[in-house]
Amino acid sequence: MAAQTHLVRVQEKGQVTLPATIRQRLGLKKGDLVAVMQTDEGVLITPQAAVAMKALDRIGEALREQGLSLEELIESGRAERDDLIRELYGLDPDTL
Repeated sequence: MAAQTHLVRVQEKGQVTLPATIRQRLGLKKGDLVAVMQTDEGVLITPQAAVAMKALDRIGEALREQGLSLEELIESGRAERDDLIRELYGLDPDTL
């Protein structure tokens, strides 16, 4: 897809309006989050859902490389939490 330039005006509080065609292409709706990162060339705006999905994909890949499943990781976290509750507070997490 060829890059297309759109001129937008920076408003009083630094706000800019993304053109409707770009919002539609990215699937952005009112209230969606975007990541804004300064680059050498300017500013990169990335839909946050895409950022989160990329991070989750990397986590999933790392788990697979370790031979773990997400369920095993979650269960390990629960066991660690229970151990900390016992150690730090002297409580039995099964009775909470």
